[in-house]
Amino acid sequence: MVLSQYTKEFRYNLKLASPVMLGMLGHTFVSFVDNIMVGQLGAAELAAVSLGNSFIFIAMSLGIGFSTAITPLVAEADSENNFQNGKSVFKHGLFLCTVLGFILFGILLFAKPLMYIMDQPKEVVDLAIPYLDLVAFSLVPLIVFQAFKQFSDGLSLTKYPMYATIVANVLNVAINYVLIFGKFGFPEMGIVGAAVGTLVSRFVMVAYLWWLLAKRNKSKAYVTNIKFFSLSKAPIKKLINLGLPSAMQMFFEVGIFTAAVWLSGTLGANAQAANQIALNLSSMTFMVATGLSVAAMIRVGNQKGLKDFKALKRIAESIFLVGFIFAVIFALFFVVFHKFLPNMYVDLDDPKNAIDNAEVVQIAATLLLAAAVFQITDSLQVIALGALRGLQDVKIPTLITFISYWVIGFPICYYLGKADAYGSLGIWIGLIAGLSVAAVLLFIRFHFLTKNLIEKSST
Repeated sequence: MVLSQYTKEFRYNLKLASPVMLGMLGHTFVSFVDNIMVGQLGAAELAAVSLGNSFIFIAMSLGIGFSTAITPLVAEADSENNFQNGKSVFKHGLFLCTVLGFILFGILLFAKPLMYIMDQPKEVVDLAIPYLDLVAFSLVPLIVFQAFKQFSDGLSLTKYPMYATIVANVLNVAINYVLIFGKFGFPEMGIVGAAVGTLVSRFVMVAYLWWLLAKRNKSKAYVTNIKFFSLSKAPIKKLINLGLPSAMQMFFEVGIFTAAVWLSGTLGANAQAANQIALNLSSMTFMVATGLSVAAMIRVGNQKGLKDFKALKRIAESIFLVGFIFAVIFALFFVVFHKFLPNMYVDLDDPKNAIDNAEVVQIAATLLLAAAVFQITDSLQVIALGALRGLQDVKIPTLITFISYWVIGFPICYYLGKADAYGSLGIWIGLIAGLSVAAVLLFIRFHFLTKNLIEKSST
């Protein structure tokens, strides 16, 4: 009977989360296809994409993290039937995300020379620089898209960002195929062709999502007739107070995975390419947990608006349970197929790179076993973060993520990841430690807050 109180929420939770999962999985699948295409060019090209994207992911984490402030505020306004508040949140959030997109693009342009002083392989850096130029500019439409996406999620319209992402992904794969390999008379651009595909598809993604939302009765009034520069201090301040800590939470987590890329680069191009394979595969399973995190943020935000804190706690815990089930399945999948999956990323029949490719596959297979270990805690920590954002609790979770990843996780990555220690596996042992500490502390924080809210509401 007790379990049924949680399982009865599974259907609606998955209805909300599934479009987010599919959209993000689709986006990650394109990265998967990109990596397979680029991997055919050689280990150095695959490592260059990994290095270039490591810079992009840091900037992206700040933009995406900041945009998540929009969702709980829109969800709360929606449950209160307060259109004016909802539109104000969206308009001010869109403005701030647009400005942030241009700022992040500028920062990346100035950060490029860092690649040459990071002890990375020179051939990898030389390939990564032109790739980074184009992908950095694609951050502008991506962060604008995030503003629309988080707003749409807040209205529980989670399927429309999924549709936009699918269209963009199909376009991206087509452009990549044509430009990476020079098909149908187009020039062979290598990894720069992959960057062009990313840039074009992200502009299309924004335009298509706006068009979808402008056609729907529930969202049309929000996304049309926007007085973009008619701004007020109060909503800007509230969004910044929620958005900056959320951005830092994502920055701390993405930052440690980026550090893993850089640390693996000090071990050589093969170790870096193997690390990219393991990260790409584990990020696909992480998108499922991220979808559930968005569902937690929406549903907790709705229940907060209704002030039904008992239902809030029960619904969030039901999402934790779904996340746990998926995580166990993915962990078993990685264990069973850890030797097979890396083979998809390299050309084992290439005699020129046969030795390097064999080493890449061997290292990646070991890292996938480590990825299997942290599936459960990685899922729990991101869902807990979503639930806490739904409660608009962001400052303590930011401190928790900093301590978990940078006080505990990174030192372990650094010391165990040296060539004379455990190498690539040592780096991932540090990731496991950081994610596990974050999961436990964030779950305790959520339990503490909801217990207090229930007690206060019943007195």
